[in-house]
Amino acid sequence: MTGQNPTADQIDTSKPHPARVYDWFLGGKDNYPVDEQLAEQLLAIEPRGKDIARVNRAFMHRATAWLAENGVRQFLDIGTGIPTEPNLHQIAQRSVPDARIVYADYDPIVLRHAEALLRSTPEGVTEYIQADVREPETILDRAKGVLDFSKPVALSLIALAHFLGDEEDPRGLVGRLMDALAPGSYLVLSHVTGDFDPVGAERAVALYRQGGVTLRLRSQAEVTSFFDAFELVDPGVVLAAEWHPEIGPDQRAAGDETIPVYAGVARKA
Repeated sequence: MTGQNPTADQIDTSKPHPARVYDWFLGGKDNYPVDEQLAEQLLAIEPRGKDIARVNRAFMHRATAWLAENGVRQFLDIGTGIPTEPNLHQIAQRSVPDARIVYADYDPIVLRHAEALLRSTPEGVTEYIQADVREPETILDRAKGVLDFSKPVALSLIALAHFLGDEEDPRGLVGRLMDALAPGSYLVLSHVTGDFDPVGAERAVALYRQGGVTLRLRSQAEVTSFFDAFELVDPGVVLAAEWHPEIGPDQRAAGDETIPVYAGVARKA
């Protein structure tokens, strides 16, 4: 496992962290009062906050299952977040026991739980890297110890890009990561949008800003632009609940079709 064991002073509990807020929405216990406070404020704006997290995670499950069934044997998941079962490697290794997975995140609290991430099948491999998506070359260099970049890799960026401001060039970061991957690799990306409630979206952005966190919500066209250099898998960039709901089990509930998360999968030619 890459990285050092986190100490208490490495985990900043004075301000909310997106991974811990997400954990709270999913019903997890690895969060702090400051994260719960922000989550409850967000629920006052968007009462379906927990549904957003659930539908987003269900998309990850379906996309991973689809990729594994379509021959992908290697996965690079950046912005992993706090482990919630089933995790990406568990979904992939159900179909492909020898799948190789590298997780990457920069939050020390995720490192604390990395041992759970590393429970691979005997045939496969999982590894964890503590690194920031803003340093793609560092992630790629460390991932080479597990992944064979001469063969296809699925790059998974789930609910990550909306925490990158335009000034950080998120599309450029995605391009640098995908440039290192072999033809036949895939990009998997989900992204929260403000298309359906612009006023509420601006209030959410302001709440995150008060907590010292960037939140940049993007339109469907802006999210689609992340895939411009690649071949989109049908049905393209759509609301997360609409991406291959037939891949079971169907985890949608009434109203999920309007959950404001866009998602897509695309292949590098």
